[in-house]
Amino acid sequence: MRVLTETYQTGQTPLREALNRLTADGLVECREQRGFYVADISRNELVELTKTRCWVESLALRESMAAATPQWEETLLLAGHRLGKTPRSLKPEHFEDNPEWEKLHRAFHKTLIGNCGSQSLIAFCGQLADQLYRYRRLSIQKAFPTRHVADEHQAIMSAVLSGRTDEAVALLTAHYRQTAEVILRDQRIFPELRDDGEVA
Repeated sequence: MRVLTETYQTGQTPLREALNRLTADGLVECREQRGFYVADISRNELVELTKTRCWVESLALRESMAAATPQWEETLLLAGHRLGKTPRSLKPEHFEDNPEWEKLHRAFHKTLIGNCGSQSLIAFCGQLADQLYRYRRLSIQKAFPTRHVADEHQAIMSAVLSGRTDEAVALLTAHYRQTAEVILRDQRIFPELRDDGEVA
C-alpha cells in the first residue's frame, strides 16, 4: 500500500476501494492478513475467457450489423482508419509499446459491437476485454515481428462494412483465438506444454 500511495499520490481508503473492485473482477487477490496480490495467470482462465469473449462478441457483432446505420458505419470506418494509421510499436526495429495504439485498438473493437443495442452486453464485453488485457500483453513481443494485426483488423472491418456477417464473426473470433494461441504455446509462460507442441 505504501508503494501505491506514493505512486498515485492518494490515500489508502480510495486505493483499498479500487483494489476491492479489482478483486471482484478477478484481477487481484486479497489474502488474509497478507494484503493484496496480483492474481496469477492460468491457462484454464485464458481458454475460458477467450471462449466466452468469442461467444458474446459474436452475438454483439451480429446485432450491430443487423442494426447497421450509415452513422455507425462511418464511425467504424473512422476508428479503423485511425487505428491503421497508428504504429503498433514506437520503434520499428524492436517492440516498444505505443499507448496511443492501445487506446485506438480498444475504441475500434468497442465500435464493432457498439451498435448492438444492449449497454449491458457492451459492458460485459468490456469486462472480458479488461480481464484478457494482461494475457494479451504477454503475447505482444513474441507476436509483433510476424503477426500482421493491421491486416486482421482491416479484414474484419471490410467484412462488416460489406454486410458479410458470418465472415465478419469468423474473422473476429479467429483474431481473438490467435492471440490466445500465441500465449498458450509459449513454454516460458506455460512450461507444461507437451514435447509434441500440443497444449496439455
